[in-house]
Amino acid sequence: MTATASEMSLIPDLEPIQLLDTDGSFHPRPDLPVDLDDDQLRQLHRHLVMTRHLDGEFIALQRQGQLAVYPSSLGQEAAQVGTACALAPRDWIAISYREHGCAYVRGIDAADLGHVWRGTWQGWHDPLAHRVLPHSVPIATSALHAVGVAMGERMDGSDAVAASYFGDGGTSAGDAHEALNFAAVFRAPVIFVIQNNQWAISVPLARQTAAPSIAHKAIGYGMPGIRVDGNDVLACYAVMADAVRRARRGDGPTLLEAVTYRLEAHTTADDASRYRTEAEVNAWRERDPLVRYEAFLRQSGRWDDGYDEETTRLASEAAAALRDSVFGAASLDPLELFEHVWSEPPPTWDRQRAELARELEGEPDLERAQAGSH
Repeated sequence: MTATASEMSLIPDLEPIQLLDTDGSFHPRPDLPVDLDDDQLRQLHRHLVMTRHLDGEFIALQRQGQLAVYPSSLGQEAAQVGTACALAPRDWIAISYREHGCAYVRGIDAADLGHVWRGTWQGWHDPLAHRVLPHSVPIATSALHAVGVAMGERMDGSDAVAASYFGDGGTSAGDAHEALNFAAVFRAPVIFVIQNNQWAISVPLARQTAAPSIAHKAIGYGMPGIRVDGNDVLACYAVMADAVRRARRGDGPTLLEAVTYRLEAHTTADDASRYRTEAEVNAWRERDPLVRYEAFLRQSGRWDDGYDEETTRLASEAAAALRDSVFGAASLDPLELFEHVWSEPPPTWDRQRAELARELEGEPDLERAQAGSH
């Protein structure tokens, strides 16, 4: 049986779509317009700088014992900022745990992110105000959340779309399969942005899939799969904008594979030198998304010293505000875990709360000690 033209059109190119060379040279494509004015092009850069500058501050805070752990986004800024900027304010974003750039694009205060990783009560933000769902640390569950929100918006008669962000390792999770299949069957207005940063903690991409690429997985679901240079912020914007237009007009979901690299360890609790080489990391540093985009702005006459100084000042002020908010912040009272779960607590609830209270006060749990002595 011969494949139809429509079926053949679903096969993605292995070469990622790129609009900016590593030296900043711009190569426009008529089918992927970058419909941004000068101010918007500079705003893309400002989001990239803010994401990277705050990333360094987060790592410093964790090293100083102010955060429990932190997952760096170093090297992945363009994949996040470019795609998030292609969404309208009414559209939804479902993130996992590394998409700090998406949060900043939507105006979420870095301090709210900081309190998440510190574990304080003030953590996170108002999802309805920013149209960004809370962090979803379990792998690939953000895919299900995005599909659900997208379907809900359509049922309400809205043309809003949703974007789901997760990593290459997430494509091995059952939740991702269920979300992709459901979205394709019901033509949900959703875009799956998969940041292929080459490593799922210590597991390389080759151990995640036998397919030619992650984008090729889309064929099995009956949706377009597109590979894009995840270190090219303009390509990420243009490809995402096209996928958003497709979803908004009712043509269903798209899978975007943003080919990028995690320059830092998986989290601050990880030692990446145990599973990857310095030569590999250095090769990807040569493709730095900020260096590439700054070169484009300079070549195109959109850069000047005043803009550079203002951007640096704003990023430094945001980092200082993050530090002031997080450093030494009061810890969450663990007993508050019991306050907002049950409207009518079961009989075991009071006993469990009392047990935790005794442990926090340093008193021995006599009931458990006696049970262990028999």
